[in-house]
Amino acid sequence: MKLFFVVFAAALALTAAPQAKKADASKSSAKAAPKVTDGSKPMAIPADAVKDAEGDFRYTDPEGKKWIYRRTPFGVVRFEDSPERAATKAAAANGAFIKATEDGDIVHFERKGPFGLWKWDKKKSELDESEKAALQNSQAGDKTASKQDQ
Repeated sequence: MKLFFVVFAAALALTAAPQAKKADASKSSAKAAPKVTDGSKPMAIPADAVKDAEGDFRYTDPEGKKWIYRRTPFGVVRFEDSPERAATKAAAANGAFIKATEDGDIVHFERKGPFGLWKWDKKKSELDESEKAALQNSQAGDKTASKQDQ
């Protein structure tokens, strides 16, 4: 039993020695390491942030970068505000990603989603704004396609 304890203590001492060297090396190179933020602390929305109509908060930092803060069930997230994001959002609101086909009083819709193709049908009288825009885009696309065929 004593032999086992001595072997165990020696093995423990040998494994601890390289870790001490790594700690000393990291202290010497700490000046060159980039600043790392603590991801375990929850992110806060800045007091200067302005709430928009969708419930997001928009903020411009002192360096001039524009950020969007959003509350989610998992906490606050931050992402950079860019013109591409605004263009994609406007295209989605205009029904650019939805394919619509008319069948009398019913309109059939198709849209690519993260888990495959989403399909749904609605009466023309029950369409919302994005579905109306998708129907108009599809009708305009059909007219230009028929002109090109002639």
